[in-house]
Amino acid sequence: MISRLVVMMALLGAITQLQAQKVSVAKAGFIEDTVTTTPACHSSSIVALDNNRLMATWFGGEYEGHKDVSIYTAIYSNGAWQKAVKVADGVVDQNKRFPAWNPVLFKTKVGVLFLYYKVGPNPREWWGMMKVSTNNGQTWSEAKRLPGNNLGPIKNKPIQLANGKVLHPSSTESKDEKVWHAHLEVSDGASMVWQDVQINCDTFGVIQPAILTYPGNKLQMLFRSRQNRIIESWSTDEGKTWSALKPLNILNPNSGIDAVSMKNGWQVLVYNPAVAGADWFNGRNELRVAVSKDGKNWKDVYTLEKHDKGEFSYPAIITVGNQVHITYTFDRKKIKHVVLNVG
Repeated sequence: MISRLVVMMALLGAITQLQAQKVSVAKAGFIEDTVTTTPACHSSSIVALDNNRLMATWFGGEYEGHKDVSIYTAIYSNGAWQKAVKVADGVVDQNKRFPAWNPVLFKTKVGVLFLYYKVGPNPREWWGMMKVSTNNGQTWSEAKRLPGNNLGPIKNKPIQLANGKVLHPSSTESKDEKVWHAHLEVSDGASMVWQDVQINCDTFGVIQPAILTYPGNKLQMLFRSRQNRIIESWSTDEGKTWSALKPLNILNPNSGIDAVSMKNGWQVLVYNPAVAGADWFNGRNELRVAVSKDGKNWKDVYTLEKHDKGEFSYPAIITVGNQVHITYTFDRKKIKHVVLNVG
């Protein structure tokens, strides 16, 4: 009787916390240069700079996988996005060029800005690249290939621990496209020394993890999967080992997700609430925001997009104070930016 009462009280507490959550829109609009710079764009990332500025990045070109696809950035200042700038491409030499893919922005605690991205013919054969800026993206270093077989963060932002180590959520896809396998790559703060942490993914096909932080040095990974659910794993030793993968009761139509941990204790997730269809883009016509305190009990609190057709996907999310900034692909033609008050 006592144990049943404890369980009921815990459930009521979780429900009360979620019901108390309030979300409102502070701003919404497009990074306008994504409309005119390239015919198609996808896979954005966003980071906070100094002086209340932001930077976004994405890949754009004729279409995904075309050899002209390059990496672009734009700075958000005083409530407006500045002109987009091409900062990287897949040119290997004068006679060889590959498409560029999935850029990720990350700023370390000492203020160094990293741009990670991939280059290669496809996601099965690409390799990891990076550029570095010490002046908030005004200038960038020469492109450098990541050491060994490291790919860097595949889609979502890394996190930096108190000891300075950077955890990069990563994954691979087999050449026959049958095997998806997520893993963690750990680097020092300068991205000079790297090591891999393997995750047992035998039960599920998962890629593109996002990392959340909790009190007591607990970490949670959320994964895109082929099983029509968001999958989770936990670590209690700063990412050295991870628990067995388990499905959450959150739909995932084989589409990218992202999540962020806020200082006020809320965990915020952006995802497509559907199951996979016959075509890869099925289920990407609706995009939602959900919140949680414990990573287990999630509640939808806002719908970013809901359409009969089209693709609204691949979100990126960061937190600035009690706001979250979200960028995402808007029908492969634009990158949209939405600011939500979460408090």
